[in-house]
Amino acid sequence: MGAVTDFTYRRLQLLSSPPSPADITLELLMASQAHMGHSTSLWNPRNSRYIFGIREGRHIISLETTAAHLKRACRVVEAVAERGGLILFVGTRKGQDSCVIKAAELAQGCHLFERWIPGALTNGQQILGGCRVKVVDELDREMPEFESQLEGRAALKPDLVVCLNPLENEVLLHECGLHNIPTIGVIDTDANPTWVTYPIPANDDSLRCIQVIAGVLGRAGEKGQRKRLELAKQGKVLYDRVYLKPVERKATVPEASTASQSLRVAAPTVDGSRESTQDLARDIQVTQPATEERSAAVDEEDEDDEELEELDEDEDEELEEFDEDEGEEFDDDEDEEDFEEGERKDDRRTHS
Repeated sequence: MGAVTDFTYRRLQLLSSPPSPADITLELLMASQAHMGHSTSLWNPRNSRYIFGIREGRHIISLETTAAHLKRACRVVEAVAERGGLILFVGTRKGQDSCVIKAAELAQGCHLFERWIPGALTNGQQILGGCRVKVVDELDREMPEFESQLEGRAALKPDLVVCLNPLENEVLLHECGLHNIPTIGVIDTDANPTWVTYPIPANDDSLRCIQVIAGVLGRAGEKGQRKRLELAKQGKVLYDRVYLKPVERKATVPEASTASQSLRVAAPTVDGSRESTQDLARDIQVTQPATEERSAAVDEEDEDDEELEELDEDEDEELEEFDEDEGEEFDDDEDEEDFEEGERKDDRRTHS
């Protein structure tokens, strides 16, 4: 009676209001049981640099190392989101779906809480080729009138993958390695830290720990998206834009028609270097010549054909005359040879 509690744990608080990267503390990580590892008989020797010690036959993860690696992963997620990259959050264990969806909503990325389909990256055109892709401008305003021009384009691939349970998604991490896609993963003492690009040593069996990590990374992605929109309003873009070429169509009206648009495909590729400020508007014009110009061009082509036919006839006549002259010269040579042979025979007869 009369006691006042400053802080009480609420089960859904980490989902409704996830912590930001600035809220990462050792107390928060310890309260979420991020330091609890597996039994010493199940450990992976590559995790020796992340282990603080042993207690009652279990490895204890260093929370200082966890906090440092988690802040590094937040900087990576923020940079990818700031450059317009596509971030994929993956968590396939029971109970991870809610935190995965929340993190993807904050970072404006994609989420996966079911089984990963093998070959979704290596054979993405066959598996993900039918998925809908939005066409947006630099301010994320949808442009549905240009979605029909995306037919035949390669399936989009994520620019960053955040995996909350790497042990069950080894195939996913292997495909990311084949396509040079950076990955972030929660590595427990029994996992291999070389499977991911940016490991976060923590307890992957604690649902509260996973919610803290997913929420912090989601907040980092939200901060990066906010920076990107602010720069876009100022006319600055830090990513490679992808422009669509308009489909040329025949105009029904004889007059010429022009059209211009500036397009960007959502989730462009990520470039590590900062690019200089460029103009966002790119005019694409489609012109249709008038019918009178077409008829004039056809008349010119007909005149050229007639001139070519006359030249061919003149060449044929010259060749025939040349053949006749050659034949006459050949007959004169034969007559001279016969005359010489007749004189030789007469000389022989006189001598005899």
